[in-house]
Amino acid sequence: MRLERAVDAYLRHVALERGLSEHTQAAYRRDLAVYSGWLAARGIADAAEVTPAVVGEFAAERASAEPPPAASSLARLQSSVRGLHRFLVREGADADDPTGRLRPPKAPRRLPKALTVTQIEEMLDAAGPAPGDDVPTEPAAVRDRALLELLYATGARVSEVVQLDVDDLSHGDVIRLRGKGDKERIVPVGSYARAAVDAYLTRVRPALAARGRSSPRLFLGVRGGPLSRQSAWLVIQQAAERAGLHAHVSPHTFRHSFATHLLQGGADVRVVQELLGHASVATTQIYTHVSVDALRDVYATSHPRAR
Repeated sequence: MRLERAVDAYLRHVALERGLSEHTQAAYRRDLAVYSGWLAARGIADAAEVTPAVVGEFAAERASAEPPPAASSLARLQSSVRGLHRFLVREGADADDPTGRLRPPKAPRRLPKALTVTQIEEMLDAAGPAPGDDVPTEPAAVRDRALLELLYATGARVSEVVQLDVDDLSHGDVIRLRGKGDKERIVPVGSYARAAVDAYLTRVRPALAARGRSSPRLFLGVRGGPLSRQSAWLVIQQAAERAGLHAHVSPHTFRHSFATHLLQGGADVRVVQELLGHASVATTQIYTHVSVDALRDVYATSHPRAR
């Protein structure tokens, strides 16, 4: 099959039969245009002419391009090419898949970025007053303080926090979170977060609930409906700006900070794994690489020839 027809057929397949999003379809279209153009420049116009050696040469040349492409971009490009040839084999348009030995590039392992304890405290204060502070404030500020306190106290994903019901707090000093795959876990809640949430429940939530339909959700928006992930993200961004933090701060930053501070405080990695709801401890162990400063401090004070 001619390459132009093969690519068109595959793009129709991913759009109509697999139902991929328009964004993903556009990415496939761009990747396969690069691939088709590279093959055409070498006089290859038919899919059957593509061999494993040709695919390997294409992958190597793209990997060594200047400026160096991101590993994620290379992986997506290879995925597009692999998907095309596998589709042609399934459809009987080609006998062999030349991408069988193609291995995606290994993405660099990025260490999660965590805030310091001081930066976390500055963000909490910027979001709203601490419980007991006798200062005039907007109701939303009380809610925002409770939201950020809870994120930092539990290491929960923002999606888990906005899905919390009021009843999920009815277990004293622990909270029930529903994570990926609807898997539940119980996480302790510290006194600061509990006080902030209690202040929100007594002073703010009843008024918010009266503005909308009855909702069991813990955190409500200004119109009384459940607080969305986007709104929670905006709360964090605004608090970071008011605290003067210029680094990128996201809901996941609180989760990273929670894990990092626990490990720096001496928590066992398997305990942190349970609190974060990771299925494998290998996922949690990335945080052990963050505490390099803590390791240096221990080394400097413990090793007889460190200084």
